[in-house]
Amino acid sequence: MNTTSYQRLLGGMLSVALLAFSTTGYAASNTQRLIIDSGDNAQSREDARQSQEQWNATHNLRSKVNQRDEKDFDKYDKTVDLRERCNSSDNVNAYWEDNTARCLDRRTGRSLMAP
Repeated sequence: MNTTSYQRLLGGMLSVALLAFSTTGYAASNTQRLIIDSGDNAQSREDARQSQEQWNATHNLRSKVNQRDEKDFDKYDKTVDLRERCNSSDNVNAYWEDNTARCLDRRTGRSLMAP
C-alpha cells in the first residue's frame, strides 16, 4: 500500500513538473521577439503635433499676458510721471486729481497737462 501511494505521488509530481517546464519554455519562446521601430509612426507624429499645438497655445497666452502687463505698467508709469510734473509745476493753481488721474486747474477745473 505504501509503494502504490508513493508511485502515485511520484507520477503526479512528475506530470506537474513536466507541465511547468513546458509552460515556461512556451512563454519564453513567445517573448523573444525584437521589434525595431524608428519612432516615426502615426501615433508618435500625432503626439508630436498635439504637443506642438499645446506649446503654441501656451506661448500665445503667455505672450498676451505679458503684453497686457507691459501695457498696464506703461500706463501706471505715465501716470506717475504726469503726477510728478503736475506737482512740480510752476503754476500755483495746478493740482493732481487722484480719481481721474489728471492735472487740473483750481480755478477752472480744466485739465492743464495732456496725458
